[in-house]
Amino acid sequence: MNNTSWLQQWLENIWYKQGVSAVFGKFLLLPLTGLYCAINHYQRQKQSKNHPKLSCPVIVVGNITVGGTGKTPLTIHLVKLLQQAGYKPAIITRGYGGKATSWPQSVTPETDPTLAGDEAVLMASRTGVPVYAGADRLLSIKKLLESNVCDVIISDDGMQHYKLPRDIQIAVIDGKRKFGNGYCLPSGPMREPKQRLKYSDLIVVNGKFTKESEDEKQWLSMTLTGDVLVNLQTGKGIAIQQFSEKTIHAVTGIGNPQRFYYSLEQGGLTVITHSFPDHHDFQPDDLVFNDDLLIVMTEKDAVKCKSFAGDNCWYLPVTATLDKDFDVKLLAKLSEKS
Repeated sequence: MNNTSWLQQWLENIWYKQGVSAVFGKFLLLPLTGLYCAINHYQRQKQSKNHPKLSCPVIVVGNITVGGTGKTPLTIHLVKLLQQAGYKPAIITRGYGGKATSWPQSVTPETDPTLAGDEAVLMASRTGVPVYAGADRLLSIKKLLESNVCDVIISDDGMQHYKLPRDIQIAVIDGKRKFGNGYCLPSGPMREPKQRLKYSDLIVVNGKFTKESEDEKQWLSMTLTGDVLVNLQTGKGIAIQQFSEKTIHAVTGIGNPQRFYYSLEQGGLTVITHSFPDHHDFQPDDLVFNDDLLIVMTEKDAVKCKSFAGDNCWYLPVTATLDKDFDVKLLAKLSEKS
């Protein structure tokens, strides 16, 4: 079952599939792509100048395509890595989907996700470090430093927030989708041309990929793994293998749900899919299927559903595992900036 809009489905067909309709749609949208690229170039040139000097280094984790690539799990990995190395990290994020009337928002595990956004609450819950959410990243940093002690700031997303100074930039790529048809929005899924990757200090690919060029030999791999389902009401975790061969409802409101469905299938589950738009504002009726099957969702979606989910609702937390060289390279680059 696909609850995403017809427009999103049409665009994704153009971006990631082949055939006459995809080619026709791409060329139909090319004039808008030209306009988008011109505006993006102007904003980048204008906003990248005269960056303010900040009191601690900033690490930006982002991507150059739309849709989920694994930025949030990587951000959580970074927090734990930096803590182990003796740093005091904090996080800033967009707070996408949040409906607060004032920004930035200081986010804790108890913050209502409808106010600050699902990803912000998820990261606060998983890391325990200060988290601020808001569209103005510089204002978030100001508020963060006024009330917290930290010596490095991680920006979850924000690669295209050109006003934000950055000491280290990490680009995350979907290993399966990569760059789609290679065109910028709306003809393709690119927020920026592929050439912008050369301005990133580290390039991380989520999932298996084939290194097809000389540049790609420098790319580092990341895998997301999850082998325990957690009940939304009790917090009890059970190995996913214990649910093997069960049929379940898989409910998602993320940018790229296919990776989540595949993870469940790899765990031995038979999946009935229910795809909602990214950052969907879930309501109780979204989880009603008039049967006794278990409902499984991502951890990000679970943050929004916990208050009304039944005892048959579970989520799959995932952990990022990085290429062995990633941690060494990141800490070395940060040491140079500190």
